[in-house]
Amino acid sequence: MPRTTNKCRKLVLSFWILLKKHKLVNMPRFQSTSLCSYNVSCSGKVCPDDVIKEWMNISVMCLFSLLNVCAVKFEDCQRGRDVSFISSDPNFSVRSDGTVYAGQNVANLSEPVQFMVTARGLHDQHIWETTVKLALAGHPHSLPLSKSKEIQENFTICQRQKRDWVIPPINVPENSRGPFPHMLVRIRSDQDKDVGIRYSITGAGADQPPSGIYNIDPISGNMFVTQPLDREERASFHLRAHAVDMNGNQVENPIDLYIYVIDMNDNRPEFHNQVYNGSVAEGSKPGSSVMQVTATDSDDSTTANGMVRYRILSQTPHSPIPNMFTINSETGDIVTVAAGLDREKVSQYTIIVQATDMEGNLNFGLSNTATALISITDINDNPPELTVRTFSGEVPENKVNVVVTNLTVVDRDQPHSPNWNAVYRIVSGDPTGHFTIRTNPITNEGMLTVVKPVDFEMNRAFMLTVVVSNQAHLASGIQSSLQSTAGVTISVQDVNEPPVFPVNPKVIRFEEGVPAGTTLTVFAAQDPDHFIHQIVRYSKLSDPANWLKINRTNGQITTMALLDRESTYVKNNVYEATFLAFDNGSPQASGTGTLQIYLIDVNDNAPVLVPKEAQVCERARPNSKINITASDADADPNVGPFVFELPTFPVSVRRNWTISRLSGDYAQLRLRIPYLEADVYEFPIIVSDSGNPPLSNRSMIRVKVCPCDDNGDCSATGAVAAAGLGTGAIIAILICIIILLSMVLLFVVWMKRREKERQAKPLLIDPEDDVRDNILKYDEEGGGEEDQDYDLSQLQQPESLDHIINKPTGVRRVDERPVVAESQYPVRPSIPHPGDIGDFINDGLRAADNDPTAPPYDSLLVFDYEGSGSTTGSISSLNSTSSGDQDYDYLNDWGPRFKKLADLYGGGDDD
Repeated sequence: MPRTTNKCRKLVLSFWILLKKHKLVNMPRFQSTSLCSYNVSCSGKVCPDDVIKEWMNISVMCLFSLLNVCAVKFEDCQRGRDVSFISSDPNFSVRSDGTVYAGQNVANLSEPVQFMVTARGLHDQHIWETTVKLALAGHPHSLPLSKSKEIQENFTICQRQKRDWVIPPINVPENSRGPFPHMLVRIRSDQDKDVGIRYSITGAGADQPPSGIYNIDPISGNMFVTQPLDREERASFHLRAHAVDMNGNQVENPIDLYIYVIDMNDNRPEFHNQVYNGSVAEGSKPGSSVMQVTATDSDDSTTANGMVRYRILSQTPHSPIPNMFTINSETGDIVTVAAGLDREKVSQYTIIVQATDMEGNLNFGLSNTATALISITDINDNPPELTVRTFSGEVPENKVNVVVTNLTVVDRDQPHSPNWNAVYRIVSGDPTGHFTIRTNPITNEGMLTVVKPVDFEMNRAFMLTVVVSNQAHLASGIQSSLQSTAGVTISVQDVNEPPVFPVNPKVIRFEEGVPAGTTLTVFAAQDPDHFIHQIVRYSKLSDPANWLKINRTNGQITTMALLDRESTYVKNNVYEATFLAFDNGSPQASGTGTLQIYLIDVNDNAPVLVPKEAQVCERARPNSKINITASDADADPNVGPFVFELPTFPVSVRRNWTISRLSGDYAQLRLRIPYLEADVYEFPIIVSDSGNPPLSNRSMIRVKVCPCDDNGDCSATGAVAAAGLGTGAIIAILICIIILLSMVLLFVVWMKRREKERQAKPLLIDPEDDVRDNILKYDEEGGGEEDQDYDLSQLQQPESLDHIINKPTGVRRVDERPVVAESQYPVRPSIPHPGDIGDFINDGLRAADNDPTAPPYDSLLVFDYEGSGSTTGSISSLNSTSSGDQDYDYLNDWGPRFKKLADLYGGGDDD
């Protein structure tokens, strides 16, 4: 908006009065001294363009009339915007505050001056431009009235979106009842006086979805809404208004239209859940948080229409008071207001909560309700109480894992929770730990169980003291009840106990070889039933070697056979047998005892030579020796060191062999002579142990003497010879081997030749052979088709094409005729002419060559088997297709090849 000093105003008015006298211009069209009128846009002030232009024109006229005495400022509509000004004419400049001044004396300005002033934003990319046309006042070339109007239209320092083109935001209430269309605003350009203008609007709600809500009269610029609006569906619209001339040229820059839908209270609050579940511990203090309920309103939350408030309508049950809970009206948090929550009395509360908009105004607001279920959680505020002060039971002696009695308890806390689960303890009466109490997880009862056998002869009764508590600790301030302690009386029942062997197993030591009838020991048992006199009897339960017997009355053990330590029934020198002792009680009871006999070794086994066979070279060599030892079934000291000797008879043994001792258990046998004929030699060796007295054994050894190679190993031939085979037998064996190999070789050669002949056998006759000079033999057909058991179904022509489509992989193909259109063969004329025969044959040959359905196909050619009888009958039954006599004389015209045929058929009845 231009501002002028007081001095300038006076000069301007004087100047306009002067102009008025000379009738050059009219006075300005404003009556008010204010140059701006109030409006919402442009920071609250909008300058009417006609007033701005008038004052700009006057100021500029003033500027140059007074020859730089007066200056005019141009300000941006949005005050405070930082801009820079640039003039296109170097004679005129614009200061940073918008003042236009002349750079030199313009008194000699003979022609009007026109230049461009550009305003550029320093902090953004906005650019404003305007054209300035100047002339000296009073100059013969001063601007006429028409030029003055041109200055009004072109000169504006604030090239903003034009003030008369700025439309304030439009507010439209939702759910309006009309009538529709309803006018909202009128859009007008100040240029509609000069040119015909057409108005239009674009954007969502106009020409974009949801389209058709707004429209505009293209001539008057009146904008309408055509239907009721819903703010919850769309709260605002952003449209753009356009002004073009009759040729479609843009007259004004597009203007933004903002339409806001005014909210109405047309939506009730909606709870997120219809039923809310919360919990609070029993005994909670007032102010304890329970839960939160939430409701939302689709209306505008910044207005009272969408501001929700909560309150509690009812509480069920009313115990202990009707108002145990309260709710925060704004947040929906439910808290306790009083003490006295007891789960054992009331386990759940039902609360009806109401949500109301309009900030909870019940007269104008809309409401909705929801249900809040508040569960009272359990705390351990009730100690367990045993139902009676004394329990009793009885248990048989020597029994374990037997339930003596069940201890019953009452607990009002939450079942099957740590506050309810009972834990039992025995505090006195069982110092040796015979009993324990296990809790039944279902009934919470205490099962008093025997875990260690009790003895009637030791304790006939037990007096226990039992204490019960919960798995969880009692809540603070709750004292344990005296009823949590009870006494348990347990009676022990006497039963017939089996006899018991005092020492079990019992170990005794004896030398082996004890003769039969020897008394070893007395293996007696005792009856633990001291208060009942009973008779004990004995029997044998296990005696693997059947060496022992027991006296039925007193338990005396006697041998029935020789005890042998080397028996397989003796393990680690110990022989084990078991015996049974039983009483005459009712019911009868029995006990088992084990007797272990440790057998002391005696020298009762002679040593045995090891090995019994050996091999040595026929010529004495340094390494030609045999190491021998002995085996003795006895134990130390009745075994080695052993003594090895060669017998004196036969004499050849000591003449050919010598034996020397290597150690206590080993000796070495070698040839005494330099050469011994290859053969198998068997001779005795005497072996003695170190027992007291020592035992000796004459053991036979079998030595194979054989020729050896350079390494001292027996050769194969020598080994065979040493085995007892003569030279003739060896030669016979070698000949048999050679004959067998020859037969195998001949068989292989014969098989290869047969295979080669099979592969080289020609399918056709050798072309060098003359078929007339050879007799070709063919296989006889036999007695006919029916005398052979063939699978003739493979030769049948399939009646459908399913075998082609569904033929499994690997099955040999049958004759498959291609499924294509068949070629058209020529039709033979009924009476062919000799000249047509050649054409007919050529046409037929050509059709056959081009027929894809004619055999052979790309498969094997097979022929159908007609079966035992043909339905076609005899060929002789076929009649000629011609009726009456037929003239065959034309066959004479076909050449000499058909002459004979013409003679046969052309003779008529005479032939």
